[in-house]
Amino acid sequence: MEDLILTLKKQIIEALNLEEIGPEDIDNDAPLFGAGLGLDSIDALEIIVILDKYYGIKLANASEGRKIFKSINTIADYIEKHRTK
Repeated sequence: MEDLILTLKKQIIEALNLEEIGPEDIDNDAPLFGAGLGLDSIDALEIIVILDKYYGIKLANASEGRKIFKSINTIADYIEKHRTK
């Protein structure tokens, strides 16, 4: 799971052009949106693309995404359970 978390952090940093931070700067349990990492709805779309492209996961609805995108750990847990790639 640790390898997945590190890979996921790197993919998010690259996709969102977060050049000023490294994987070690992202707390696995910190909120990704709002007060935490400060991501917005456009960033959420980029994360959806990452899930589809690298893990074969397609999210069906926005309410599902809100639960999954709480933190790096919640995304990684979802990937572990639902990945097709």
